[in-house]
Amino acid sequence: MNLRRSFAALLSATALLLPTLPALADGPPVSVKVNMARILRINAPAATVIIGNPGIADVTIQDPQTLVLTGKSYGQTNLIVLDSVGNPIADTLVEVVQDQADLVTVYMGNKRTSMSCSPTCQPIVMLGDDPDYTSTSAASSQTVSGLAGN
Repeated sequence: MNLRRSFAALLSATALLLPTLPALADGPPVSVKVNMARILRINAPAATVIIGNPGIADVTIQDPQTLVLTGKSYGQTNLIVLDSVGNPIADTLVEVVQDQADLVTVYMGNKRTSMSCSPTCQPIVMLGDDPDYTSTSAASSQTVSGLAGN
């Protein structure tokens, strides 16, 4: 009888997870844009989250049933969520994609730069941009952030 109740509880828990975060890796991947974050809600409390390749995405536990997934680089990896005793809650693919809207890529010989044009064009840093352009853009961003903090 206990085995039957445990199996029923497992089926109920699995059914609750499906609408929010796929429980199996063979389902469609969870998609997030590079340099953006996405909220994932789960119906069972998470104690541990694991990203297969932390160079592609990052995940943090905001509260036991809310995860924040951040796209760091293009590609696919997996996300595993465990409960407090180490049982898997979810195991799913994560796909980090580029937001194509308002993105302009400029090629100058073999050097590439990226701009976000909505409504005016501003430099942004994208994976694969010219290293000098990336360094200059990052330094400019840090200067502006420093001035805003004073």
